[in-house]
Amino acid sequence: MAHMAITVGFDLDMTLIDSRPGIRACYQELSARTGTYIDADLAVTRLGPPLAEELINWFPADEVATVADAYREIYPSIAIAATPALPGAREAIAAVREAGGRAIVVTAKYEPNAKLHLAHLGIEPDAVIGDLWAEQKAEALREHDADVYVGDHVGDVRGARTAGTLSVAVATGPCPAEELRAAGADVVLTGLTEFPGWFSDYRPARA
Repeated sequence: MAHMAITVGFDLDMTLIDSRPGIRACYQELSARTGTYIDADLAVTRLGPPLAEELINWFPADEVATVADAYREIYPSIAIAATPALPGAREAIAAVREAGGRAIVVTAKYEPNAKLHLAHLGIEPDAVIGDLWAEQKAEALREHDADVYVGDHVGDVRGARTAGTLSVAVATGPCPAEELRAAGADVVLTGLTEFPGWFSDYRPARA
């Protein structure tokens, strides 16, 4: 029955894609253009929160909005081609689709750039919702009646729990498995390569 179809939400950065190479290159270019030092290698170890939360470490507060606009402007030409899918990303989306479910992406990333990443990689979710972080993600998860939310950050766990959605965490980002469990993740996987097997067991249990 249609109402039994499962909707699974996925985070983007460090869940579906390894965004570190592209983001590192963007920070290096931003540093060159502004003349402001940015430790790009450090910045990519703490991906997940909104861009402004990283920029405030390098720029005065009253410049962050303008610098963020500049970052987003250069992002497509620098970051998209440099960013690969993480292992298992395509297979995870396919597992949901093959079960008759819907796969959506809910991310803190600027939505137009999130869509460019997915199009470049040939990953086609049913919906892409950007510019939402942590508990804010619950808005989209509820709107789309998501049953499961998959992410790599404790902020993703908080978003899932706020929405009353099953939290599946993957230890492919900045947060180790122990931290994800402590934050309240219902399931912790080493990565999306484990998702299809978990999902095939979850579906009959849910039904």
